[in-house]
Amino acid sequence: MQPPPNSRISLLRYLLLLVGILALGACSNTKYLQQDQTLYVGSTVDVNGDILNSEKQDIRSSLSSKSLMTQQPNKKLLATRIKVWLYNQKYNEKKSSWFWNMVLSKRNMEEPVVYDSAKTRESISRMTSYLHNQGFFYATVEADASDKRRKTSVTYKVNTGRNFVLDKITYEVPDSNILAVVQANQNLSLLKKGVAYKSATLSSERERLTRIIRDAGYYKFGRDAVEFEVDTLNKALFRNSLNPFEGFVNIFAENKGREKPTMDVEVRIKNPEDSANATWQRYHISKIYAYPDFPLNGNPNDSTLRQDNRKYITIRSHQDILKPKTLSKSILLRPGETYSLQQYNNTVNKLYDLGVWQFVTLQYRESKDTAHGLDAYLFLTPRRRQELGVNFEVSNSSDYTLGSGVSLNYRHINLAKSATQLSMSLNTGIELVNRQKEGWVLQSREFGGEMGFTWPRFALPFNIRQAARSNVKTRLTFGANYLSRIEKFDITSINLSYGYDWNESLYKRWIVKPFTLNYVGVNLDPNFKAQTVDPNPYLKRSFEPALIGGESVSFIYSNNDLLHQRHYSYFRANIEESGLWLNGINSLVDMATGKRSNIESLTKVNISNFVKMEADYRHYWRLGVHSGLATRIYAGVGIPYSTSSVLPYVRQFTSGGPNSIRAFRLRTLGPGSYKDTSASAQIFPDQTGDMKLEGNVEYRFDLLRMFGGTINLKGATFLDMGNIWMIKKDLTRPGSDFRFNQLYHDLAIGTGAGLRLDFSFFLIRLDWGIPVKVPYYADSNNGWYLSEWNLGDGKWRRDNIIWNIAIGYPF
Repeated sequence: MQPPPNSRISLLRYLLLLVGILALGACSNTKYLQQDQTLYVGSTVDVNGDILNSEKQDIRSSLSSKSLMTQQPNKKLLATRIKVWLYNQKYNEKKSSWFWNMVLSKRNMEEPVVYDSAKTRESISRMTSYLHNQGFFYATVEADASDKRRKTSVTYKVNTGRNFVLDKITYEVPDSNILAVVQANQNLSLLKKGVAYKSATLSSERERLTRIIRDAGYYKFGRDAVEFEVDTLNKALFRNSLNPFEGFVNIFAENKGREKPTMDVEVRIKNPEDSANATWQRYHISKIYAYPDFPLNGNPNDSTLRQDNRKYITIRSHQDILKPKTLSKSILLRPGETYSLQQYNNTVNKLYDLGVWQFVTLQYRESKDTAHGLDAYLFLTPRRRQELGVNFEVSNSSDYTLGSGVSLNYRHINLAKSATQLSMSLNTGIELVNRQKEGWVLQSREFGGEMGFTWPRFALPFNIRQAARSNVKTRLTFGANYLSRIEKFDITSINLSYGYDWNESLYKRWIVKPFTLNYVGVNLDPNFKAQTVDPNPYLKRSFEPALIGGESVSFIYSNNDLLHQRHYSYFRANIEESGLWLNGINSLVDMATGKRSNIESLTKVNISNFVKMEADYRHYWRLGVHSGLATRIYAGVGIPYSTSSVLPYVRQFTSGGPNSIRAFRLRTLGPGSYKDTSASAQIFPDQTGDMKLEGNVEYRFDLLRMFGGTINLKGATFLDMGNIWMIKKDLTRPGSDFRFNQLYHDLAIGTGAGLRLDFSFFLIRLDWGIPVKVPYYADSNNGWYLSEWNLGDGKWRRDNIIWNIAIGYPF
């Protein structure tokens, strides 16, 4: 529908006004400068030297930073310095009206940057110092200022020369005990022969040596005791972190002719300076005091505290928060042990992992009773023992118009004062569809609940050795769920699982469930059974009641931390087996009853036998402060064996929807090139398979901050591809089986864009997807769909552009 004429005229006026403002902003912003002033408009850095092009790019980027290039030009918007022009309108043109008062806010204006030659000289000095600190001792920096129409631009001409590399690394350590610690960890040294010299490397090595020496028990050891001497230069040269080699470049002139100029480094670790004969002393833990109910502003010398002397620790408290045995096991420190910085971190993390305390503080004080002894004080501020929450959810998806749910959650974080957690949840929800003739119709309803116990240890009849940072959890969960698809089916699921969850290392995590049991009961609507299920043998077998009993193992790797700020990875592998131990019990029952009955005959449910394997790899790049790239590859396969010919319905793979290939509605894609055109598929799309491959690429970027930064509006563009397949040929669904020579043809591809409302604690996502390649599209070779795009047709957009609303990122 076309807008009315008046609206079009108003819109045209606003567009002309915007164009006019931008045109004025593009005009000279120099008319208000003083006679001897010029507007600084920018700079370039020209890097030359005997280094790689990639190194030149890195140096160029570093030298352009605000910390080195002290004068930065005004920012541009749509190729104009509109903010400078607005500044002039306010302070020089003295514009004042309701319109100008609205436009001339502080955030929309910038004072013009006047070129300052003194800042250029300061930038040259900083750049030269930076290059020297990177090992380019012959580097030179010159500046060429160019004036044109009262505007100045600067070109910094940088010649790096060749950077020095380390050759011989030696150690001068008078204390033999300290020397032994250094030599034991020398394989982790950051100083290695052939490595390019950088002052930051020496600083990092100083921190590493300080850390390992303190970790060996030298509580009072300080970083100032570590010094470096390069060749025969005095160590004082390194005390000026800005430019430690200023004035000494000529000393290295003899190295200029070498292909790779080298330097020797001597690492010196001094004894304490308070006495000529003094040595660093190793400290040991003397006494350990724990305050398990310490308030934020508490007094450790409070006379009303009760004192409980235990074997390893002394507990001072007003009330019993945790059993003394459990508390003692969680405190990894022991009297007589050597002080260790790593043990300090492990103890604090271990206590936090219990989930009982809100704040954990560990302080060391020199013991009055023991020479070179340390008393440890643990101040623990407890959390609330019980938590109760109610969540309401309203959602939309590609297979329903409106969904709503309510969940009630309860958690006790310290059951029986043993750090055992009890969690219970109840949930219910409905899905509604809006049909043109019938209006709002109930599509499905669901309710269920779950109860779980979590112990902060391996719950085993025998002891097992575990690392200090393993964060072991034993979980026992029991749950039940009921799902009803109106006029389709009712599924009742009861599950029980027992397993262990622990961290092998900082980045590696294991989830092992040696026992899982899942009963799935199915009740089909007679019409749905006759019209949809019975004609399809695969669906008929899938909807049979199942008894799933087995075990599963998951491995997770994630290195998203401060050490991997530019890019990081996530990997998850999972394998699940069903039927092995359950068939064993079934055979024992069969033998015990003289083959008169077994588990299957008693429950009238068949045991499911299958192996299901999944692998999910993701990699994330931070491309800058406000953008990033996320990629994902997923592969999964389920193989039935023994008496089972298909996977249970609840273990089958699906494709499409908000967390998969977003250009296709949930459960409408696949398997393979098959397309279900039946009438029931229009109402109830439900395609599943035994195998799944998927890949996703998403570019994410910030758009704007709203409401004072409490909500961030973000954008994304994405490309999804993949499909599901059957392992065996299904005659009722031609083209559904996986064949390697048909993989390219069967891949579905979709693209699109999305918006995200980021509330910090949760994120609402809206994605629009459009198909690029459709496996079942028969009018094009291999299913390419671009020729069918007709974005100007409203009906085509409604049929082909899929929108998805979801909570959180898709991956």
